[in-house]
Order: sequence, then structure tokens, then C-alpha cells
Amino acid sequence: MRVAIAGAGAVGRSIAGELLENGHEVLLIDKAPTAISVERVPQAEWLLADACEITSLDEAALQRCNVVIAATGDDKVNLVVSLLAKTEYGVPRVVARVNNPKNEWLFNESWGVDVAVSTPRLMSALVEEAVSVGDLVRLLRFSHGDANLVELTLPEESALAGTQVGDVEWPQDTSLVTIIRGTRVLTPSREDSLEAGDELLFVAAQAREEQLEDLLSVRREDAS
Repeated sequence: MRVAIAGAGAVGRSIAGELLENGHEVLLIDKAPTAISVERVPQAEWLLADACEITSLDEAALQRCNVVIAATGDDKVNLVVSLLAKTEYGVPRVVARVNNPKNEWLFNESWGVDVAVSTPRLMSALVEEAVSVGDLVRLLRFSHGDANLVELTLPEESALAGTQVGDVEWPQDTSLVTIIRGTRVLTPSREDSLEAGDELLFVAAQAREEQLEDLLSVRREDAS
């Protein structure tokens, strides 16, 4: 898979290193000469250019990329790169970094963004995920379909503890994708039973999140 990363700072280089280790082809683009540190990621291709310019993206052959990652420290740049990648070059997957959570609402399909990653929001979500039981925590937002990756740790008092996955009437537009049980990561089947303390990961439409939380969490009448 060929991946172009706009922004060769610490974030961009870190992403590049991970992708290269997984066998992908990576191109790093940055307009600042001081950011071109070939020795730090020698396996990557490097391009000194402005990723907001069509001529630069032509030189990068963006049309050959499977994924573009807009990883600069400037939200305006990330939006422009995302829009150009999607509309001018038809890149199948565009991932954009959100630096200021106040700008998160802009990072959607209208700007060519398939997945928006907000570092401050993600860190906050991970803190919530570590300490919250029975509360739905949003980990990641997908632009297409207005869906989110959400997590809930099943409380002991939940009415669903001990219930088989296939027997649960899940809300529409939700999918249980993973059960984390201790150190195990389980791909759920209909026969698997939900246990108290399970970390449940769902892809769910935003409109269904409250319904999903109500289904999984402690019912007030049960907790009294």
C-alpha cells in the first residue's frame, strides 16, 4: 500500500515509521527544509514541497496513493490537503489530524476527510475509558455514515451480563466488533457470552449511542 503523509514533523515521522515496519510504501511531504530529515526515516521517500499546491501533489503522484494522511500542525493545511486528495486525485482513504478540538466539526466528508483523529480528544477519551465503567466513551469518529468507534466497560449490575451476543437485540446501525476480556481480544460470535468487566468496542451511528448506552449500562431500577 502506498501512503503519502503531509507533514514531516514528529507526528508524521512516527506514523511513517510504523507504516514502513508493516511493509507499506511511504512518501513524506513537507515545505520546510528543516523538516526534511531523511536520516530519521531513511526507508521513506521524501519530497520538499507545499502539499497545498496542485503542482506539488502532481509531483508526489498522489493519484497512485491508497491513503493520504494530513498530519501537519495546522488545521487549515490539513483540510486543504484532504480536500485536494479526495476531489482532485480520488484517493480512496484520507485521514486527517485535528490539532484544535474546536475545529473538529469541519473535518468531515465535505472536506474530503474519511477519518478525523483529534489527539486531545483521543487522549481525553483514553483517560475516560480507563476509569469509566458503564459509560459510553467515544474513541474515534468516522466521517462516512456519521459513525463512531465507541467503548463501554460492562458493569457487574448490567442486565446483559451472562447473555449471549446473539440473544441481544442491538440497536439499529450498531455493530459489536471486539470484546476485550483481560489480556484477550475476542472477535465476538453469536455464542459468546458477555461478562462483567468486558470492554466492548462498537462501531455505532451517533444517533444510536444513547440507546446503546442505555441497553448496556446499569438500569436505575436495578441499581436501587
